[in-house]
Amino acid sequence: MLKKKLSKLVGIKKEDFDLFIKSGQIQVQPIRLIPTLKTGDEMALVSIFLSAIKLVKEYRDDILKELKISRGGVLHFYTEASFPEIDKSRIDGLIIVVIKGIIKEATFFEMKNKNNGIDINQVERYFDLAGKLGVEKLVTISNEFVSDSSISPISIKIPKKISLYHFSWTYLMTLGQLLLFKNEHNIKDADQVEIMREVLYYFENPVSGVSGYSQMKAGWKELAENVRAKKPMKITDKFFEDAVLSWHEEEKDMALLLSRKLGVLVKSSSKGKNSLKEDISKLAKENVIIGSLSVKNSVSDIKTIVDFERRTVSMSVKLIPPLDKGTVARISWVTKQLQNCKKNSEAIFNKIENNIWIETDFKFTKAYAKVKISELNNLVELSKGKEIQAFHFVLINGFGIRFESTKKFVELTEQMILDYYEGIVQHLSNWNRPAPKITKDSIENI
Repeated sequence: MLKKKLSKLVGIKKEDFDLFIKSGQIQVQPIRLIPTLKTGDEMALVSIFLSAIKLVKEYRDDILKELKISRGGVLHFYTEASFPEIDKSRIDGLIIVVIKGIIKEATFFEMKNKNNGIDINQVERYFDLAGKLGVEKLVTISNEFVSDSSISPISIKIPKKISLYHFSWTYLMTLGQLLLFKNEHNIKDADQVEIMREVLYYFENPVSGVSGYSQMKAGWKELAENVRAKKPMKITDKFFEDAVLSWHEEEKDMALLLSRKLGVLVKSSSKGKNSLKEDISKLAKENVIIGSLSVKNSVSDIKTIVDFERRTVSMSVKLIPPLDKGTVARISWVTKQLQNCKKNSEAIFNKIENNIWIETDFKFTKAYAKVKISELNNLVELSKGKEIQAFHFVLINGFGIRFESTKKFVELTEQMILDYYEGIVQHLSNWNRPAPKITKDSIENI
């Protein structure tokens, strides 16, 4: 029996780790792909998720890369980890990385399902335990959405030597689904494909406790009502923060929704340390929130503007026309692009065409022209004396009173992005300047 006393986790020998388990100084449970726990139990979800990381190479690579966990050693996975002589806390999940018999890295996982949110007091206790054991990473997982894994759904001071990450279950489910598409990044081993399918079957079943983003925070409705009533507001009012955070979460959910439809990972707009503050300031001054979605190989990012005063949502992409042609030819080129959209997705195009506008960028001026697609010929007159550098294909939907509904807003916006992408974006292509050609005259002049 081991006589040593546990004082750290990272840096000890793996054989000592195993002896600490035998002595009871470390208590863990093995992971199981098919746990004997009750279906829907939080720990069942933990065990199945960690088993998927262990058993499916590509899934493991994606997640460990994002968490900056070394893939060079041997990984060991556990659930319900506790260290009773140091702290009474029980960690939902634990991954250790062993290189040459030594534990070089350890990562804690705290997971919630259903409507359970990440508990700030619990995370603070895990920070304290991680500090004592030399653990440098803590990962939280819940149904709460964040724009980036480096951002937490809770406001908490993070110790200098610890990195905090957060995943939504929807994001983890999406990563798995993308691996099943036929693309350059899918699962090579046929047996691992079937394991991933079974894991996703569990994730996608409502009994698992995994759910997508379904409604904005209460502050969204309060802000929308105040703007409509033209009530005086202060930037410090809590509903401004609620509204911006709600939009950040909804934007991420739209990105994941498109990802699952397209088979490529769609990115929402990147968020820095000051993004929340900056977006709140813009919202308070202008009654708008701006975001974007980036789809690989599409004509441009999809820019989104949420306007509380007009109660509208607009989505747009930028298109570069033939810059070696005149104004009329450039407008004709746009007309052909629209005809192509209608030809390839007629039902969706007909559904949204009355809400589609074309905007222009003119060279050397901030002025622009904007017309509905039924009035596209008017651009010839509006562009006289100016050079069109780009066109914007804009879909604008007015939600009216439904804008204030925390649930209806999500439903309408997510249907809108699907319609916009299928009816317009996927059929557009930018003009590319042709490569220069060698002429007969140039050869003769050599």
